[in-house]
Amino acid sequence: MSYQVDLTNCDREPIHIPGKIQSHGFLIAVNSKSYNISYISQNIESYTGVNATGLLGKNITELEEQLAIASDTASLQQLLNLAKGSKSSDTINPLAIDVKGSNYNLIISHSVNDLVLEFEPTKSDLGYDIQKTIGRSVAEILSGKNLSILLQNAAFEIKKIINYDRVMIYKFNEDGHGEVTAEVKNDDLEPFLGLHYPASDIPKQARELYKINLTRIIADVNSDSSAIITYEEGAAPLDLTHSVLRAVSPIHIQYLKNMGVGSSFSISLIAHGELWGLIACHNYSPRFIDYKSRDASKLIGQILSSALEYRQDEEDSAKLHELGEAANTIADYIKKDTDFTFALTRNKVTIKDVTTATGAALIYDGEINTIGQTPTEGQIADIVEWLKVNMVDTIYSTYRFPEIFPAAKDYSDVATGILSCSLSRELGEMIIWFKPEQVKSITWAGNPEKPVEETADGLLQLSPRKSFDSWTQIVKNTSEKWKHDEITAVLKVREDVIYAINRKANEIRILNERLQLAYDELDTFSYTISHDLRTPLSSIKNYSELLLASNKSLDEPAKKMLDRIIKGTDKMHMLIKEILHYSRVGRAEIETTPIDMGLLLNEIKREVLSALNPENIEFTIGETPSIQGDSVMITQVFTNLINNAVKYSSKSTPSKVKVEGIVRNSEIVYSVSDNGVGIDVNYYNRVFELFKRMDNALEFEGTGVGLAIVKRIVEKHKARIWFESKLGFGTVFYISFKIS
Repeated sequence: MSYQVDLTNCDREPIHIPGKIQSHGFLIAVNSKSYNISYISQNIESYTGVNATGLLGKNITELEEQLAIASDTASLQQLLNLAKGSKSSDTINPLAIDVKGSNYNLIISHSVNDLVLEFEPTKSDLGYDIQKTIGRSVAEILSGKNLSILLQNAAFEIKKIINYDRVMIYKFNEDGHGEVTAEVKNDDLEPFLGLHYPASDIPKQARELYKINLTRIIADVNSDSSAIITYEEGAAPLDLTHSVLRAVSPIHIQYLKNMGVGSSFSISLIAHGELWGLIACHNYSPRFIDYKSRDASKLIGQILSSALEYRQDEEDSAKLHELGEAANTIADYIKKDTDFTFALTRNKVTIKDVTTATGAALIYDGEINTIGQTPTEGQIADIVEWLKVNMVDTIYSTYRFPEIFPAAKDYSDVATGILSCSLSRELGEMIIWFKPEQVKSITWAGNPEKPVEETADGLLQLSPRKSFDSWTQIVKNTSEKWKHDEITAVLKVREDVIYAINRKANEIRILNERLQLAYDELDTFSYTISHDLRTPLSSIKNYSELLLASNKSLDEPAKKMLDRIIKGTDKMHMLIKEILHYSRVGRAEIETTPIDMGLLLNEIKREVLSALNPENIEFTIGETPSIQGDSVMITQVFTNLINNAVKYSSKSTPSKVKVEGIVRNSEIVYSVSDNGVGIDVNYYNRVFELFKRMDNALEFEGTGVGLAIVKRIVEKHKARIWFESKLGFGTVFYISFKIS
């Protein structure tokens, strides 16, 4: 059968029905019911002197007589009966048999409607029994404490056993391409360790056969294959899936020739039912290993497969345990600390440690907190907006984010891979982990982008690469993939965080209920103050004034005492009024409107100057940009600040007060400055506290409530207030309003 391989069908090349076998043995196939010969290899004549065509259609008994086949155990027909009754012929192969006086290993396998008999010489190029060395070699292989050492030990021991020029452990990666992860070679050979080979070098259907046939030998790449013939015209080619002599794809033969290889031998490595890789052995001259030696090598491969499966699982379990421990530690932090941001990002173990990411970001409560290597806050904000639209489930991950979100190419060095979990979809709260771009150099054995050659007629035909000079491909816009264990750890952290957030929300609800109760009690208290305290105070004041007016016999000390009582009651009235005002500010709703600050400040100036009637004052109003706010409350703020500025600068000559506003970035900052007594640095942290007055201000009239009210009103407007002051030189208060 002729099958032309080109770019469109390489992965479909029917390598299980090549119609040929390798020439280091011969093949006979018999119908599994009649035991008549249905297929035979033409090279049987070179081994037995009997013409292949003449044997087609004959019964196996005739073949036995004609080839003088002899066995110490049973007749050929009995051996076939035994093989036909076995689910796997591995239990009976190989069978020692004599053909015309020469010793052969008979290997029987099943093929659709036929039994395939393959005859291989018993003589091996090894020259010794490999089975005697297996025990010690397996012990040496398994002494490796981790996967890397295990594989290197395996390559070393297998080279000692089969004595090939080069032994490599070849691992298949997720995308199908292979990598040489361990190697032992003759000193005169160039190293292949670390080289990567494109997936096309071992096509998918070849990898499937490696899962069935655990060993594969190509004894001589330069020998001619022998055709398989049949007497039935138009009969389907013989299925050689389980054959040991199956001819090799001409593409692969040319591939080996390009590498200078004379013979090759491979042992499959299977992990979790899938082809993990190969033990690939190259010899630079022809080399044949008999079936028993290959079978012993297969046993080593099976033991190694179990070992690497165990070692890989062990290393994965250790990593999973490490990530799980980090997640548990985070959970403990959350339980102990009500500040989630600190618990997740500022402890010894952080959210970054629950994955192998190099950076993480917590987007919570209107803030972005980062750990490790991350994009900028602005870039993270863009990622969050993209995720809010494109994140369908609670978890999202990709290892090629720049290909999906082109803007990410600007920071692919820190965020080519992202893993995100949502905490609150409504609030856009989430945690994002970042992995950098694997701008890693992959050293290919030849250029993987050039697997074609132009034929004489100008057509492009798939062909093995002739140059095996290493070639480097930069893998851009991809990161290391997110593993299942990382996503599992992230899901656990998410559940713990959401539980803690809900718990905190319930605590806040309870606190709000208590706060509402406190407000109600404060209302009752306010009423008590306004009603029960004001009445007796009014009586004290009224009777004092009456006594002072009606009693003409009072001496001067008595009159002064009554004056002080009257002033004291006035001060008490003022203090009660201020306390009520302070309590109500906290609960009052803001009605925001545009405020003409020029008009407002000039009105306040007139009122304050009229009330205090200061002498020798220079009062300046500068630029007055408009702001958004509650006009009543803002009036209270500036009235209080201007009143203080005029009052505390009254002893300066001249006293200077200035009010002005400037627009700066996204805010409007107003300042109220004076050249008054100033504030002692020791009182800086008490300026806005209730009832706190400075020692140098005691001679000025005041209650210690005004600035506390100012602070409350400013905070209700989500604005900021601060001051600068120097004792004896004056004070400047600043208020910053955000521009809507």
